[in-house]
Amino acid sequence: MKQTIRYLVGVAGPSGFGSNSTAEQVTKDCYSFSTPRNLTAIITGATSGIGAETARVLAKRGIRIVIPARDVEKGTAVKEKIQKENPNAKIIVLKIDLSSFASIKRFCTEFLSLGLPLNILINNAGKFCQNLEFSEDKIEMTFATNYLGHHLMTELLLEKMIETATQTGVEGRIINVSSVIHSWVRRDRFNFNNMLSPKNYNGTRAYAQSKMAMIMHAKELTKQLKARNARVMINAVHPGIVKTGIFRDHKGLVTDSLFFLAAKFLKSTSQGASTTCYVALSQETNGVSGKYFVDCNESHCSNLANDESEARKLWKQSRALIQRRSQC
Repeated sequence: MKQTIRYLVGVAGPSGFGSNSTAEQVTKDCYSFSTPRNLTAIITGATSGIGAETARVLAKRGIRIVIPARDVEKGTAVKEKIQKENPNAKIIVLKIDLSSFASIKRFCTEFLSLGLPLNILINNAGKFCQNLEFSEDKIEMTFATNYLGHHLMTELLLEKMIETATQTGVEGRIINVSSVIHSWVRRDRFNFNNMLSPKNYNGTRAYAQSKMAMIMHAKELTKQLKARNARVMINAVHPGIVKTGIFRDHKGLVTDSLFFLAAKFLKSTSQGASTTCYVALSQETNGVSGKYFVDCNESHCSNLANDESEARKLWKQSRALIQRRSQC
């Protein structure tokens, strides 16, 4: 009850920010005093919602933005809107389908050919499927897009991030956008093969499992990066329940009265983008990796999300699957 009241009132946590803080507010001091220049950030899911707001605010802070877009016209519209507000903003739009391994590889090849540094990678894109759908790789669409696509993209861009951090002395940061809904996942239901091809599909369960996987990915990759002494940090964030297309897709799962009540807890898009922007730019997150942030403050995730053996198993299974599909 106390936590709910703090959320509604917007009481600030140790970081000085809380649920009511906006992306511009949490990055204002970062921009004024500490943000290095000539940074490059890739933001998935930046054609709408909190991804587009994240792109707008980071561009306002002088960061070059790369928008991977399934719909290039939408990506271009976001680019033009940002540049109308900020004519000096540097925005690049590249084609991608995050549910397709082949498309992700083409995107990464195209980005790397540009010869740009890569300081920040924000794995933000999220998809909710009411009904069972499969990707071109024959994987359940939610899991393919929300988790496996980001896993592969991160892997293909990681050496560039490590190289950039080494050459510039600026710490690299990866942010996995997860959700508090990860805590709904039961251990006995978190089965890799069943997530690839569910026998009894439930859209909310599939979404929650994909967000659980994003936290586990952050925790396992943290261990690997520390073993290499790499200056790249990775953390997971819960943006809050935001007025976006994802939430509208869920509306059919609840009654109108529940939707009305839930709407009272919704964040604005700018409030939803704040935790991602905070973790991406704040000096307070220097050297912080493998953590889970809510409302711009470090928080607790579920016991399953903290299970190192499960995270390692998921990593191995994901790698094996991607390698098999790459050979087809």
